[in-house]
Amino acid sequence: MTKIVRAKTAAVKLRPAKGKPAKARKGSPDIERIRAIFARFEASNPEPKGELEYVNVFTLLVAVVLSAQATDAGVNRATRALFAEAPSPQAMLALGEEGVRERIKTIGLFRAKAKNVVALSAKLIQDFGGDVPRTREALESLPGVGRKTANVVLNIAFGEKTIAVDTHLFRVSNRIPLARGATPEAVERGLMALIPDQYMLHAHHWLILHGRYICKARKPLCGICPIEDLCEFPDKTLVPPLRQMPAP
Repeated sequence: MTKIVRAKTAAVKLRPAKGKPAKARKGSPDIERIRAIFARFEASNPEPKGELEYVNVFTLLVAVVLSAQATDAGVNRATRALFAEAPSPQAMLALGEEGVRERIKTIGLFRAKAKNVVALSAKLIQDFGGDVPRTREALESLPGVGRKTANVVLNIAFGEKTIAVDTHLFRVSNRIPLARGATPEAVERGLMALIPDQYMLHAHHWLILHGRYICKARKPLCGICPIEDLCEFPDKTLVPPLRQMPAP
């Protein structure tokens, strides 16, 4: 039986580090403030992981391609059976576009994604001997693979210090703020220049998980945010603690 790797997260368990909290400085990014933010993320979740399930580097690549404009949970439900049948480019190519389409039809844009998955499988076999390449340029030459997907694969599979900017990370970086930018690539460049090297490997996971579970789009959970005192967002949704009910 094919072994599934499930990457779990402790993002919702984040708590402020002990000791006197650092004060946020208004204005341009401050390196000590940024270092304090990531130190708290690291203290609460030393080894953050993504939430897509995969069995090898190839299936990780496919999972990330399928996750565009879809939830990780939805992709996982569809890919468990797919990866059991087709854990390699050769098996995926043999399954064919119709076979892939049938197995991922619960995912948004499944027709286009099935076409890309089969096409990238063929290109991996033809140009890379069936192996997933280790450079961004080579990854981006594959059908359906853009900069964000390449950065995820480089980070998770090959341990590269990359920043994959999804909608959550884009929002968090602009909101806290860390690096502001009008485009994902601008935010990526800003973060690469600002984040201390010791935190770079896990930085994009911390930020994505923080945006997914705490710093939400419509109503951020500022009352339980571990970096609330370091955040400069003006419209925080702080909720006072519930009062203790008197004993009967």
